[in-house]
Amino acid sequence: MSVDIEQQAAGIGSLAEPVRRALYEYVVAQPEPVGREEAATAVDVPAHKANFHLDRLVEEGLLEVEFRRLTGKTGPGAGRPAKLYRRSTKEWSVSLPPRRYDLVSHILAAGVQRATRDQSPLEVALRDAATAEGVSVGSEAGRAVGDVELADVLANQGYEPRAESDVLVLANCPFDSLARDHTDLVCGLNRSFVQGVAEGLGRQDVRACLEPEPGQCCVKVRPSG
Repeated sequence: MSVDIEQQAAGIGSLAEPVRRALYEYVVAQPEPVGREEAATAVDVPAHKANFHLDRLVEEGLLEVEFRRLTGKTGPGAGRPAKLYRRSTKEWSVSLPPRRYDLVSHILAAGVQRATRDQSPLEVALRDAATAEGVSVGSEAGRAVGDVELADVLANQGYEPRAESDVLVLANCPFDSLARDHTDLVCGLNRSFVQGVAEGLGRQDVRACLEPEPGQCCVKVRPSG
């Protein structure tokens, strides 16, 4: 999982154009994929104009395309398949500063499942789930990129890390509102997740520490020595 604000902001920003937004709202409201002519008629614009905006929505990742013969005929003389538009399977959510409530929800669900399956204390299961998720994120980043910095991986998770001497300060808490309401629980998960990311990257030389300060994440990453 990563936070790609530039890409998501560009996609959502494209909906500021009124015709494009109307076409998008029409397409996603239909139970089946729709063609250019149907969408153009629905929002009362020429077909060529609808085609331009629909293809832009595809380029931005908001819609997807499929090709299908609407007559049901096959073989010679059946005609060319129609180009149809449908909602993209990609989910969109932009927040500034970055928030990752989807991530903490996944960790909490995995922790409850572990506790039920293993008959272990919930606190232990949640900690282990957070660490395991962090290890998965770190390992995946290492496989995809190779020699990747811990700070870069944490940045992709919304932490906004910055180096201060030999300490990595995390300027943003991706779980902010939950951390304010359930501080001990969420900060503990945060520490375990960040430690897991380091372990997933093979960074045995650092440790995630709980050092809460106002206006930033409760975790700092320090040399393990």
